[in-house]
Amino acid sequence: MILGIILFFKGLSAPKEEDPMHARLTTYGRPPTLDELELKKPFSERIMKPIIARLSAAIQSRTPEKTLEQIRTNLDAAGNPNDLTVADFLGIKGFAALAGAGIAFLLLNDPLMKGIGVFVGAFIGSKLPDMWLGSKAGARQKEMILSLPDALDLLTISVEAGMGFEQAMQKVVSKWDNALTREFGRSLREQRMGMSRREALRALGQRAVVPEVTTFTSAIIQADQLGVSIARILQIQSEQMRIKRRQKAEKLAHEAPLKMTFPMVLFMMPALWIIILGPMWPNMAIMMGGGAK
Repeated sequence: MILGIILFFKGLSAPKEEDPMHARLTTYGRPPTLDELELKKPFSERIMKPIIARLSAAIQSRTPEKTLEQIRTNLDAAGNPNDLTVADFLGIKGFAALAGAGIAFLLLNDPLMKGIGVFVGAFIGSKLPDMWLGSKAGARQKEMILSLPDALDLLTISVEAGMGFEQAMQKVVSKWDNALTREFGRSLREQRMGMSRREALRALGQRAVVPEVTTFTSAIIQADQLGVSIARILQIQSEQMRIKRRQKAEKLAHEAPLKMTFPMVLFMMPALWIIILGPMWPNMAIMMGGGAK
């Protein structure tokens, strides 16, 4: 009996033989389950993206083709931020409209105001993505206008040095990284994929939605069609762009005094009045008080 008890406790204290499969999983790590992989994704991918995808599918099927084309043009003008497609943007607009309506529904208590607020909130929410896209497009167009003269100078120097037009564009792309050079790079990639120079340049002008860039691409297309020297066209375009940029700077300089008037009246004049009339106020109050008696 005593021997049996000793063997029993010895068996309990003896190390257990580990399962080879368990040891291998412990050494190399257990493969994550599908649920764990899903939870590792960001909240935007797990929740927001599926909702936006469903909304975009429902909205796109009911949106006229002309509206879809206009959204596509606006996205190109903004540089396709975050690689958004037309469907993605429609889904974002729908989600923003639902969010605006939900916020208005939660904040307002009166039933009538709540009903009106839901429509107003949905309208404002649907317009916010358009405003954001418009601001992106405006900033991109401004960046293109500012960088175009320098790009034309480098194009002119490169072509006059003996480079081909595509090689000169590639030189500009490798020199700077801005909205214009990214469009140049896209145009070069389209030409490598089989698109002709005229088609690629025409598409570049349409995507840019900047009159200066459209004028530049039209001049190059016309020079290519007529056999005119591209170097001479580039030189003329560069001079014109610099004249336009100088004229725009002079216009902004002339407008500066008028724009400074309102901040001065609103912020500086009250402070000057306080400083000038402040010490005089006690004497004026005494005199007014004496005159009242």
